[in-house]
Amino acid sequence: MTTTDAPAIEPTPPDASSRSGAAERSALSIDGVSHAYGARHALTDINFDVAPASFTALLGLNGAGKSTLFSLVTRLFGIQKGRISIFGHDIRIAPSEALRLLGVVFQPRTLDLDLSVTQNLLYHAALHGIARRDARLRSDEVLTRIGLADRAGSKVRDLSGGQMRRLEIARALLHGPRLLLLDEATVGLDVKARADILSHVRQLVTEQGIGVLWATHLFDEITPSDDLVVLHQGRVLAHGEVAHVIAAAGADNVNTAFMRLTGAAAQIGGLTP
Repeated sequence: MTTTDAPAIEPTPPDASSRSGAAERSALSIDGVSHAYGARHALTDINFDVAPASFTALLGLNGAGKSTLFSLVTRLFGIQKGRISIFGHDIRIAPSEALRLLGVVFQPRTLDLDLSVTQNLLYHAALHGIARRDARLRSDEVLTRIGLADRAGSKVRDLSGGQMRRLEIARALLHGPRLLLLDEATVGLDVKARADILSHVRQLVTEQGIGVLWATHLFDEITPSDDLVVLHQGRVLAHGEVAHVIAAAGADNVNTAFMRLTGAAAQIGGLTP
């Protein structure tokens, strides 16, 4: 696929001082981030912010660079160029302070299938240094919140795909983060399970004030109230409120805006404009 010659839809870049101030106010600030695997450039000069208590959709095809970006934010990969901060904490300078505010749900399943639901949570709590008594209280609380209290003693392998995803979200919230990253969290789920996961995550934003970065390639997971980042071939082509991105692309919906920005003509997740 080729990219159109149309310029990226972004606000005028702020000067360094205003950018630094924005980073202090942002749940997540991505500032001039680039990453390469040898000669292949996976990300090129990425800039965007995620506001506290907001839902930001990171929309891109498979291979756009979403997972690479998540790996940089979570420090699985070292930053080659640029700066990433979480609530003002630079992840290279103050990684402990930054990462304690972060919860993550990766696309691949990372649960231990032979442990029970509660055992998975307690193991995660131990990694974060949470005392066992407190960990049990927190586990009971998050399981009740996501509707899995009655499955606390079940082995994870006996859960449905949607229940496993809900458990992974509960685990990510166990240490009380203020920012939640989810990488293609609904892949492989049926329509109802997808809707349930999305509804639950959006409730976290409105009820608990958690900032969310939701990576997806599915148009129907994006609503008009979201912030939107369009990532294509390692570059941010648009960033802003959904309505702004749609209007600036001269389109009347997200599907068409994405196609015009990227020049993409293929089906995405079974959806076409």
